[in-house]
Amino acid sequence: MFEARIGAKELSPPRKRRVLPRLQIVRCGPRRRRLKRIFQFERGERMFLPLLVKIRSRFWSCQIFGMPEDGISAISAVCLVASKFLRGLPNFRLPASFLLESVDHARPWFCPKLLLKEGEMTPGITTEEYISRRNRLLDLLPKNSLAIIAAAPVKMMTDVVPYTFRQDADYLYITGCQQPGGVAVLGHNCGLCMFMPEADSHDVIWQGQIAGVDAALEIFRAKKAYPMRELHKYLPDMIYGRSKLFHNRQTAIPTYMKLEYFQKLAKNGKVGDLSTLTHELRWIKSPAELKLMKESASIACQALLQTMFHSKTYPYEGMLSAKVEYECRMRGAQRMVFNPVVGGGPNASVIHYSRNDQKIKDGELVLMDVGCELHGYASDLTRTWPPCGRFSSAQEELYDLILETNKECLKLCKPGATISQIHNYSAEMLRKGFKEIGILKDEGNSLYNMLNPTSIGHNLGMDVHDSSMISYSRPLEPGAVITIEPGVYISSFLDVPERYRGIGIRIEDEVLITDTGHEVLTGSMPKEVKHIESLLNNFHPGMGMESHNNIRAASNR
Repeated sequence: MFEARIGAKELSPPRKRRVLPRLQIVRCGPRRRRLKRIFQFERGERMFLPLLVKIRSRFWSCQIFGMPEDGISAISAVCLVASKFLRGLPNFRLPASFLLESVDHARPWFCPKLLLKEGEMTPGITTEEYISRRNRLLDLLPKNSLAIIAAAPVKMMTDVVPYTFRQDADYLYITGCQQPGGVAVLGHNCGLCMFMPEADSHDVIWQGQIAGVDAALEIFRAKKAYPMRELHKYLPDMIYGRSKLFHNRQTAIPTYMKLEYFQKLAKNGKVGDLSTLTHELRWIKSPAELKLMKESASIACQALLQTMFHSKTYPYEGMLSAKVEYECRMRGAQRMVFNPVVGGGPNASVIHYSRNDQKIKDGELVLMDVGCELHGYASDLTRTWPPCGRFSSAQEELYDLILETNKECLKLCKPGATISQIHNYSAEMLRKGFKEIGILKDEGNSLYNMLNPTSIGHNLGMDVHDSSMISYSRPLEPGAVITIEPGVYISSFLDVPERYRGIGIRIEDEVLITDTGHEVLTGSMPKEVKHIESLLNNFHPGMGMESHNNIRAASNR
């Protein structure tokens, strides 16, 4: 940890008093009782610390709410006050992050200003669009009903180590807030009301600044806002007299579920799942959402292409998993939307394989299913290739069947079609193809269902399997984004010709439904056999998308 010494010259010796240990910050988890054991302040230090926290909090507030306060002046003011208070204290030191940390990094639940354009609440999405979403949800809410939306909680890996936080998609979609521990309430009479968590000075030291009541009003544009500790005081009055409640069941918390009025409505069957309404809104993407989804798909394609180039150099599943995540994050993605599937050889026949701990043998295929998240929006694509640079005859035979199915299913993606129709068509193609190459001997379903037990695709958006409440039998509309992912998964124990055993192949593309048909958002990622082999055999360091396009053109001649 870096430290900053306050004062340019030696401080004068203190008056005689008992000397306690210096201020020392140790990363030992968020529990406050540990803080009490570690922090032992002298009298002057006890006086100074709350003031420093107060000044720094005011500095953050100025930055968060856009007040005209110069950041350099604010830091200078803190240092000036510090020098006044600490004169006479021996060798007093504070962590550099106390005074020198950038405000944009000091507020983890707000989007850094450098990422936001004027009028945006989150990168790419304006405040007006968030307000429009709330109004559209109000239009879907039955008369005299109320929506309760809880933020995702922090989940712990161990007693003091949290998992990386990811906000609940419905809460983020409506509020724009990336912070855990809050509850939003939306109704026709009350508008948007947000209950926000609070933090004392110790929490600020360990976890950083959080969004409170003021942020709910000024940034997230709530009509009303209260501290979370006052939920029991205000929420019962909001629920009282309502004919129906809706809440997101996946993140529901006992704090409001134990309220008397909530339990009465639940007992009478008057509490519904909010996702039946929010998934309707999220299914069709706005132009701003589509722009983010296209950028997310582009990042995933570039990352997977670079990983494909290096698959011969990195012959381990774990290395390829690390490579694709590195490439995604270096291009601006915040996280992977799921643990990458990197199946080498027979592991490719395991649909959701995620161990990624085996070596890829020469001549084996590797199946990689990856997706990244960019400012709340997911991408999802899969490619299968031989790191050695050549498909075997059996591999190519199966690959051509899956590729042809992928292409034909893409042609069906247009307004009015349904995912169920596309799935049934893909099943007919695959069943016929498996019979022609000798894998299927009859029309029975038992073996076919083991070769291809998955759906042809799913909706995509803020979640990987987005808008799951939307039926696959519903006609597609412009603005919907789906995946098309035919595959074959031949486990080594299946009764098929030996040369096909242990082969797994999937080709997945991300598709936007347009007014006139569709747009393949992952179309830049190679999937033709000749193109893939040319890329792998002509790779050189520094090779990127431009070189890939040149090779594609040459291989198509």
